[in-house]
Amino acid sequence: MAISKGHRFPIEFADAFPQGLVLMGEMAPDTEYQSREDRASGRPVRQRVDEVTGKRQWKGTVTDPDERNAKRASFEVTFLADVQPVPTTSEVLPGLRQIELDGLTVEPRLAGSGEFKYQSYVFRATGFKPATGRAGTAKAAGNESAGKAA
Repeated sequence: MAISKGHRFPIEFADAFPQGLVLMGEMAPDTEYQSREDRASGRPVRQRVDEVTGKRQWKGTVTDPDERNAKRASFEVTFLADVQPVPTTSEVLPGLRQIELDGLTVEPRLAGSGEFKYQSYVFRATGFKPATGRAGTAKAAGNESAGKAA
């Protein structure tokens, strides 16, 4: 049995990112490449549409605190939704939010060039999950112990 190229494997968020993810900055439409001539002629920028689901593509840059290789710790996640997904968490620092993804899939890819190729992944999600409190759990545990000490 063969797996076709481009197959998207569903994966649980906690299995892919045990320490969670941090969204850096804002979500943005994933737009098609526009040549210099297109820009000069005033053609409108077109948002990409996923060929499998038919949904609009949005992108967000995330950081994985569990990744040891600094060059691979930050990457883009593609969101597939008719409207722009909105994070369910508040900012921890300006422009930084701890997030969890809903409808997560992963597609293996080969990255790099020449003799420096390596296994990479394309992550897609359908939106954000309500925060389960990875950071909130630590805060709650800290508050309980502070209450007991007082």
